[in-house]
Amino acid sequence: MLVPYDLRHACVSTWLNAGVPAPQVADWARHSVNVLLRVYAKCVHGQQSEAMQRIWDATKT
Repeated sequence: MLVPYDLRHACVSTWLNAGVPAPQVADWARHSVNVLLRVYAKCVHGQQSEAMQRIWDATKT
């Protein structure tokens, strides 16, 4: 890590990739949701199947 911001970026990226909802991460990081998604959108990956499963489960009830 070169600067303290790298640690912050790693932490926020980890939260997003762990599936923590964006509004919660934004609150913890003291960002707006718009800024969070603009800056960290590239960091979120591999969640498509989980999202599709949540949608599928929601339609069953």
